[in-house]
Order: sequence, then C-alpha cells, then structure tokens
Amino acid sequence: MPSRVSTLVQLQTQRVCKRGPEGVPQGVWGMVPPEAGGSWGVVPPDNRAMEIPRVSRPYMPGYGIAGPKEGSGLLHWSWAAERLAAARNYWVATVWPDGRPHVMPVWGMWDDSTLWFTSAAGSRKVRNLAADPRCCVTTEDASDPVVIEGTARISTEPAVLRRVVDLMNAKYRTDFGVEFLDPAQNATIGVRPHRVFSMRAGDFTGSPTRWVFEE
Repeated sequence: MPSRVSTLVQLQTQRVCKRGPEGVPQGVWGMVPPEAGGSWGVVPPDNRAMEIPRVSRPYMPGYGIAGPKEGSGLLHWSWAAERLAAARNYWVATVWPDGRPHVMPVWGMWDDSTLWFTSAAGSRKVRNLAADPRCCVTTEDASDPVVIEGTARISTEPAVLRRVVDLMNAKYRTDFGVEFLDPAQNATIGVRPHRVFSMRAGDFTGSPTRWVFEE
C-alpha cells in the first residue's frame, strides 16, 4: 500500500496536462483534493505556477562530474519535487544582520512552487528573513539531497494561512486550527526557489543537476 506522502505527491502531479523539457510541468499543478487531506479552490497568490527552469550540471570542479548526457543524465524536476514533498524535516539557513550564518531545522510543506514553514514571530530566523529574505532550505537526506536557494516571504493573507495549516495537518497528522497561524504569534513563511540542486547517491558523478528559475 502506498504511503500517505506518496499518495499526496501522486495526486498533486497527476493533473499536469503537459510537460516541458526535462519533465518540468507547464501550467499550474493541482491542489491536494479533500480525500487526500487538502482542498481544491483558488490558488493563493503566494503559490503561482513555477517558471520552466534552465537545467544543467552544477559547477563542481575536481569531482569528475560527467557531461549532461552521461551517467543518469539530468534529473527530471519530479525527482526534486517528490523529495521536497516527502521530507519530514528541513534545514533553513538565514543570515544575521551582521552577516553571521544561522541554521535551524523545521517542519515544512512543499506546495508545487513554494516551500512553506512556520516559526514563532519573534524567532531569530523570522527576524533574519524580515531583514534579508534570501535563504537556503535543504531536505534532511544528505544522500539524495535537494537544496533550494530562494527568497522568503512572510504571508498574512487568510487564504494562504488556511492553505498552509491544511497542508500541515495532512502531512504531519496534526489538528491545528487556522488560529495557530495568527501572525501576531507565528509567522507563515513561503520560500520560492531561484536555484535548486539535487543528485542521486547511486550516481555521484552522473546525476548532479541544477535548475535555475527566472529571478
């Protein structure tokens, strides 16, 4: 029997009507339906469809990285999206105002074009992101990693808060109400990728892939 996470991923991706190069979907992906713990409805403004990225090998001098048509070739975007959806924990890297790095683990929800997480409104990472929204987010699996470089946005729109709490409850089997995301108490943060890196543990030299989205 498929896991709940794999079912959510399948339901989210099966409605893509057309695919672009390297498996990147053209058009908006579907919302998670009610039977999978989510809801249909209007896509929140923070959840715009992703642009079709430029796909290439990352710059990794000295590691003998194969050409883009060698080894496993360039990974399909679905490889990264499935791992972004399935990860239970994520690492979020931000920067203090004085330039010091700051890294913390969080729960998170990948929603087709945005990685959502929440944090106390007065937490260090929220204060860092309010001053400088540039950040990195990685999945917890260093063997088959997905690394996002992107820009964070703190959202307060009711439709977004409802969507995020629904995603959280479906993924982590929690039972939070939307009041949990009261902006005075907890910040709701969405990170949209500018650049994404991933690779397969079984093909270190032939699988590294970089997706670059329009900035």
